[in-house]
Amino acid sequence: MKIKKSIFIQIVILCALIVIFYVLINNLIINLFRTGIGFDFNWILKPASFSMAEHTLPYNSSDSYAWALFNGWLNSLKVIFISLIFSTCLGFIIGFARIRENSFIGIIASIYITVIRQTPLLLQLMFWYFVGFLGLKENMLIYVNSFLKVSNQGIEVPFFTFSSEFLSLLLGLSIFTSAFIAEVIRGGIFSVSYGQWEAFRSLGIAERKGLVKIIIPQALPAIIPGLTSQYLNLAKNSTLAIAVGYSDIYAINDTVINQTGRTIECFIILLSSFLFLNLIITKLMEIINRVILKYKKL
Repeated sequence: MKIKKSIFIQIVILCALIVIFYVLINNLIINLFRTGIGFDFNWILKPASFSMAEHTLPYNSSDSYAWALFNGWLNSLKVIFISLIFSTCLGFIIGFARIRENSFIGIIASIYITVIRQTPLLLQLMFWYFVGFLGLKENMLIYVNSFLKVSNQGIEVPFFTFSSEFLSLLLGLSIFTSAFIAEVIRGGIFSVSYGQWEAFRSLGIAERKGLVKIIIPQALPAIIPGLTSQYLNLAKNSTLAIAVGYSDIYAINDTVINQTGRTIECFIILLSSFLFLNLIITKLMEIINRVILKYKKL
């Protein structure tokens, strides 16, 4: 009887949600047609007629909105995946250092985590952009054997040029996320029973080797879920790129909306893009987690 009642309640709630969703969509469509805006994607192949400060593939103002949005999406992917790598490496280093709570390194790691986590990401991005790069004088150039050039325009390495906007976003996202990843690492390591630490120490195994060979493999199942959450947060936080003038998909969408007035269509594109990216990240992390659990059982 209780099971039937539970199923009935779930059906009622589902039907209510469907009705509410239908009413909202129906009202949206009616209002769009009343105002003469309508709902279509015919505009997407028209010339964009705006320049883009940074683009991964060749682009000019005569190209279509679709090509502009695609370049913006590539810009987003570029900064997201490079930030994922940097933040993970830095997070692991800070997390390992944080384990040694009473040491000088542990204290420094603790201060780093506290300051970064308690400071808004937007403020950090502004710091790196306006103080870190634009704060450099125009005539202030740093050369390293003709290999590296640093200025207020960014960094130039042979064959590669990174704008100050890209670097500000990259540093801001990587450092901010690394502080949260460090805590995920520390929590995962401490989830391993203390008996495991005592066991490898009693066998005369070095602290570093025991940590890498014994503790970390056991901690990974506890680390992966938290790591996945931070990766998803990083991807979503990348939309703050507009604050430093980086041409990511959100910034390009904003420009397209101002020119075409196609708010609904642009937000559908934006939401679909990040939904697709987050599903990929989640799926990859699930695969990694399954591999780790399978390896652990062997």
